[in-house]
Amino acid sequence: MRSNGVVVVGSSNTDMVIRVKHLPRAGETVLGGEFMTAAGGKGANQAVAAARAGARVSFVACLGRDSLGDRALAGFIENGIEVSHVTRTADAASGAALIFVSRHGENSIAVASGANDRLSPTHVRRARLAMLRARVLLVQLETPRATVEAAVRLAVKQGMLVILNPAPARLLPNRLLRLVSILTPNEAEAESLTGIKIEDQTDAMRAAKALRSRGIPTVIITMGAQGALVSHGTDTELVGSFKVRTVDTTAAGDVFNGALAAALTKGRRLHDAVRFANAAAALSVTSMGAQPSAPMLPAIERFIATRSKPRRVGRLSGHGM
Repeated sequence: MRSNGVVVVGSSNTDMVIRVKHLPRAGETVLGGEFMTAAGGKGANQAVAAARAGARVSFVACLGRDSLGDRALAGFIENGIEVSHVTRTADAASGAALIFVSRHGENSIAVASGANDRLSPTHVRRARLAMLRARVLLVQLETPRATVEAAVRLAVKQGMLVILNPAPARLLPNRLLRLVSILTPNEAEAESLTGIKIEDQTDAMRAAKALRSRGIPTVIITMGAQGALVSHGTDTELVGSFKVRTVDTTAAGDVFNGALAAALTKGRRLHDAVRFANAAAALSVTSMGAQPSAPMLPAIERFIATRSKPRRVGRLSGHGM
């Protein structure tokens, strides 16, 4: 019997974060302020964000047999994530990321993939029953593309909604994109996929149209403080964001995707699900760290209830969604 669950197939890293006055340029050493470590990795971030936003989550991932992997696994369990398909390997270290965060909240990230590169289509196939029971598959691109494709194809066979967050940006074949239900690039990723430089809403609309022409039913381009441009059916609209004081933008996109998946499992309309995800992402940038910044469902609901409705820029083309 299919539940309202989410299966996340993806990466897990430990983030090592230094706050700096400004991001280092090539060859420059910047004396930093506070140092912290936090659980991260796009797949793990999205799994935790979805779980905290109220979804039942099963995570398919690969960790090293090391202390970083031990700590990551304990964190998944603490967040109520089902971990029977989190594999441990002795052939590689657990993934790690080095992150600089400026005083303006901007970040620069380098990643050592480690065990994430060992996540294979075989691991995905072993999770078939978990996928059969869930409603949404959420995937990103920090694991091998063959693994992502295997997960998407299996999910489509089993009638799941497939959300692909194409991050980090890389070229993707149409045979994969045609199987995706919802594509969620940010502006840079949309530019990488289409060649269209996004500087305003008009550019974003053009990029969304180009992506839709490749067979994707729904494209959501996240645009930071502006909100999220949603292209679905004959309609395109910009769902406005919430104004907050930015501390750290690390994982804001991951929180958006996890919260979006959670909202869709609850049967929310697309516009309402995107607004919910915008609220979760806005809350996440008000605190440091990747997974630590993912808000809990009550906090998201309180935030929405106590804020005036964000400016809905409105439909930019077509008919109602």
